[in-house]
Amino acid sequence: MSLLAYIALLLITGIISLIDIIHWAPKRRMAEIKEKPGFIELSRFVFVLLVLYGIYQLFFSQLNISYYFPIALVVATIFTGIIYGLDKIFWAKKRDKAAKKPALIEFSHSFFMVFLIVFVIRSFIVQPYRVPTGSLEPTVLPNDFLLVTQYSYGLRLPITNTRFIKISEPKRGEITVFHFPLDPTVDYVKRIVGLPGDHIVYKNKTLYVNGIEAKQTYVGPAIDQYGGDIPVKLYEEDLMGVKHPILINPDKVDNSTYDFTVPPEMYFAVGDNRDGSYDSRYWGFVPEANLVGRAQYILLSYDDKAKKMRWSRSGQALK
Repeated sequence: MSLLAYIALLLITGIISLIDIIHWAPKRRMAEIKEKPGFIELSRFVFVLLVLYGIYQLFFSQLNISYYFPIALVVATIFTGIIYGLDKIFWAKKRDKAAKKPALIEFSHSFFMVFLIVFVIRSFIVQPYRVPTGSLEPTVLPNDFLLVTQYSYGLRLPITNTRFIKISEPKRGEITVFHFPLDPTVDYVKRIVGLPGDHIVYKNKTLYVNGIEAKQTYVGPAIDQYGGDIPVKLYEEDLMGVKHPILINPDKVDNSTYDFTVPPEMYFAVGDNRDGSYDSRYWGFVPEANLVGRAQYILLSYDDKAKKMRWSRSGQALK
């Protein structure tokens, strides 16, 4: 079932169920009619199944929650908002003040403002992001929960991600969350190294931006824990004044020369774990329209191997 078909069917069956609760059911009770019409029974049954299916897809399937959660949030906000508004304007005036509100109306009164506040914060201000891989080691680790500022690169419409207010553009060296160009339902987090118009060369595991080498200073040995406990070397890279750690695997041979000129409204993004990152070297550029926001802080961190929280990482600013 396509997403649009699912939403349309959910709304149709939900509206029929709502009208029955508010309008048709009271009339049946007054006429002492006990049986519901068949289409109403079917609508309620299908609506419940669709809700359960949606919950499963959001939380128990392999779908990317960070992509589908905003859709569910928009639907919930609009649905409860319509019910809340109709009740305030029409139904509440006709209802006996001592009468108990129907369950759906009570639910909408209780949760519409909650959905609306979460919607505004999640869509335009900040959102959390869980890092699934070690491509940004050692700066960012798997199961780091990052605070991503939505407004950093402008305000965008939910779902479509269309920017309607421009605030700033990504700067070289910033860690950015974006919709993966080859599959926008998946979010990636990488470091921006190339801006529109930049000439990027990656050769002999060294990055060059507009002909200037990003100097690497050897720090010492390290372990790529999430790439299979592989011995690697830790360096500090100076990316045009932005200094940050990177990992290099000396045993991984890469004789390729990656040579790109970044097109307008595009960005070149790579991981700090240079031999363990699937990034712009392999799949191309990040369109401006795919940007989600800037990763600013580590909120929480969980060590999946040791099965414990990494409290020392909480609150760290990302550089």
